[in-house]
Amino acid sequence: MSVVSQVILQADDELRYPTSGELRGMEAFFKTGIQRTRIAETLGVNEKKIVQAASKELWRKRPDFIAPGGNAYGDKQRALCLRDYGWYLRLVTYGVLAGDKEPIEKIGLIGVREMYNALGVPVPGMAEAIRCLKVASLSLLSEEDAAEAAPYFDYIVQAMS
Repeated sequence: MSVVSQVILQADDELRYPTSGELRGMEAFFKTGIQRTRIAETLGVNEKKIVQAASKELWRKRPDFIAPGGNAYGDKQRALCLRDYGWYLRLVTYGVLAGDKEPIEKIGLIGVREMYNALGVPVPGMAEAIRCLKVASLSLLSEEDAAEAAPYFDYIVQAMS
């Protein structure tokens, strides 16, 4: 939920106007809007490039994933992995746009460990995949934008660790 939504809902629940502190928080949120949209656009436009670079690095680090018997062995399994990488990248953009990790939690992390365990997918391997996704993504951003985006990737990695 965005800062704006949070302030409005909290004030409404308490039947009051937003406080000056809440309004300053919203002002800070608005000031970073251009940066947040720039980051989301860069990641979205470059999704295929990012996913390819991240998967190439992951397969280099963990060739056992694409070897016979590995979770990404075969075209179908590999395509599913790449689909998931794109999905996690999209989750990061949602968090960046909202300026909050809540969309990542609500949309993508509830039950993720249980799901991957049930499918026999090694969760540490998924955490490593997100770290590779982070490196590939941040390499396309300015230093300032990378610093803004990095915590959203770290949040996903932490949830999988």
